[in-house]
Amino acid sequence: MIRVTENLRKIRDLLAIAAVEADRDPDTVKLLAVSKKQPLDSVLAAAALGQRDFGENTVQEGLDKIRATAEEGLTWHFIGHLQSNKTRAVAENFDWVHTIDKSKIAKRLSQQRPAELAPLNVCLQVNIDNEPNKSGAGIDELSELAAACSELPNIRLRGLMCLPAIRDEFEAQRRPFAELRELAETLQRSGVPIDTLSMGMTADYRAAIFEGATIVRIGTALFGERA
Repeated sequence: MIRVTENLRKIRDLLAIAAVEADRDPDTVKLLAVSKKQPLDSVLAAAALGQRDFGENTVQEGLDKIRATAEEGLTWHFIGHLQSNKTRAVAENFDWVHTIDKSKIAKRLSQQRPAELAPLNVCLQVNIDNEPNKSGAGIDELSELAAACSELPNIRLRGLMCLPAIRDEFEAQRRPFAELRELAETLQRSGVPIDTLSMGMTADYRAAIFEGATIVRIGTALFGERA
């Protein structure tokens, strides 16, 4: 697991450097280690170095890892498309869901969240580039969806998430992230108390940090190629 150890240290340094360049406190940017299709040993190696937040995009693989690491005190984020028949397992086991794009899913998660657990943290996924084959709420649907989620008792609306179309140039990468930030600011002004922007991955994390990302999702650069 030497590779994971070296990669994690390098990524932490890169995120901190980007934050400083963006005139931000590095502590305001959280690394979400995307562990999908990665072996349990890699998760444990990162956890041993203090990494606490991990992301999975399939329910069963996530459940297996959550159970196997129950003594580690990790925080688990569901970052995949969530189907109605999988909401109970997610509500009962995960700490965050980043991919809410329908009020029906949010309502099921709230109804199925066990009373003894803290409210489930959720982000609304926005289809920021209006891509026909990509999940996410439309920009014109966002205000109504946020209002509906804010009224649910067992989830806590934390912010917005996006997966923009691939762009190569830094300034081009910044544009969709800037738009998501502006959408978040509009919701905040309307009284929705959100504090999270889940945006940016290995190829565009720097642009995301410059536009206010609070959670950056990194997988392959940390763990290596997926199985």
